[in-house]
Amino acid sequence: MTVNLTFHGAAECVTGSCMLLDTGSSRVLVDCGMFQGPKTLKALNYEPFPFDVGRIDAVLLTHAHIDHSGLLPKLVRAGFRGPIFATRGTRDLCEVMLADSAGIQESEVRHLNRRNEQRGLKRVEPIYTTSDVEPTLRLFETVKFNAPHDVAENVEARWWPAGHLLGAASIEVRIGRGEDPLTLVFSGDVGSGRQPFLPSPAGPVDVDHIILESTYGDRERIDLELSARRRALAGELRAAKAAGGPLLMPTFAIGRAQELILDLLAVMQDEPDLAAEIFLDSPLAIEATEVFLRRGWNADSGENPFEPLRHAASLHHLLRPQESDRLERLSGWHVILAGSGMCDAGRIRRHLKRRLWRKEVTVLITGFQAAGTLGRLLVEGRTAVRIQGEDIRVGARIRNLDNYSGHADATELVDWLKARGAVAGNVILDHGEPAAVATLAARLSGLGYRSITAGLDQTYALTRDKAEPVGQARARIAPGQATRPDWHNDRAAFLADLNTTLQQLPGDAERQALIRSLEAALTPPKGG
Repeated sequence: MTVNLTFHGAAECVTGSCMLLDTGSSRVLVDCGMFQGPKTLKALNYEPFPFDVGRIDAVLLTHAHIDHSGLLPKLVRAGFRGPIFATRGTRDLCEVMLADSAGIQESEVRHLNRRNEQRGLKRVEPIYTTSDVEPTLRLFETVKFNAPHDVAENVEARWWPAGHLLGAASIEVRIGRGEDPLTLVFSGDVGSGRQPFLPSPAGPVDVDHIILESTYGDRERIDLELSARRRALAGELRAAKAAGGPLLMPTFAIGRAQELILDLLAVMQDEPDLAAEIFLDSPLAIEATEVFLRRGWNADSGENPFEPLRHAASLHHLLRPQESDRLERLSGWHVILAGSGMCDAGRIRRHLKRRLWRKEVTVLITGFQAAGTLGRLLVEGRTAVRIQGEDIRVGARIRNLDNYSGHADATELVDWLKARGAVAGNVILDHGEPAAVATLAARLSGLGYRSITAGLDQTYALTRDKAEPVGQARARIAPGQATRPDWHNDRAAFLADLNTTLQQLPGDAERQALIRSLEAALTPPKGG
């Protein structure tokens, strides 16, 4: 038996998860996510799908994060009418996430079109709108963990807890009937197993091929236990308060925001000097909190660990944009959590635009930042960035607390893989930047695994014991483009550095000389 597997996303990058499995009699998508990062990569969200949507029989969804589910309404808008299989937790979170995603796209396209009209550029249309969300949700069919489900002709799937997010799963796919089917496992995003509110990652054993995420394939993390995590957070709060406040926390709305607020409340209770008003400035996170309050029950204790979020007097939910705008008037010590977690969308961008230049402000990053995102640029130490068409100098303290990520680190990924037992064929690495994938591949090779690295838009022919590329991929972007920062942020940093250099020169004559030399360097030769 031979089946084809094509990677239409999360290859050479960590976003846009979308894999097409073609068995000959069925065509099934695993995930249908949105690209995030550099403009070149995000532009793929606006292009037609690189496959025939009308021939897709079903979608299998690992979890609700937007880089795994965010293009589902676009798929439905393009004509897909089959079932979308997902766990109940994933379906409930998608209900709020996809509506929020559509609203953000409509809002940001309005702002972009205003700027385009000023520049004489063409108008653009949103990828999809809020009217596309309800038809998408009607196609969801919920599945139970650890139970087989027929999802297409000769295709059976089983969802296993992934420990990454409420409802998140690794998906086992069995192709063919009888006693000897071809068996694949799509890891989805694997959790660390140390998240206090999530189950430990699980999965089947003795399979033919495993498609393994590699987000943290080159990193080891420590101090993920709850007590250590809160100690680290307390240290960041002390330093931020000493700087004069406020503390801005770009926050992933689903899971991360809820965990952070629980930890903030616990730290402030233990250290009253750190007590502050906490503003959750994310309608999506507020709606997601309601899902966690409904479905976040701990099966062992019979309690819902998110219950404190219901009663915290210092926690303020900001739903309306006007409430968000009023935060600009506040001074002194307070905490603002706003999406998106990678600073590429949502209300956090307005807060950064208004406050990033202020030295008393602290920005605390608490999760993985994909290459080319605004969050990644800040972590990398850029002196200036471009936000909504404006160059902003970075004067704030930028801090990075990496013990909140929902992803397994390199050792935890290897441990999860070892627990799957023998792998007859290949481990195919996706969902990672090139350095992370290469490091994990070398480690797996030393352990005797036969690993290959997924290429964007590359098809692989899978038999029981090997996966081989089919032809040459016709990738939609050039190699390396998925992780290359946008030129406009390089421009912003260059102008900030140039301004600093000009100010440090002793006199006007020296400044004029530097400007003239730059003008000469930037003037193309005649006839060139």
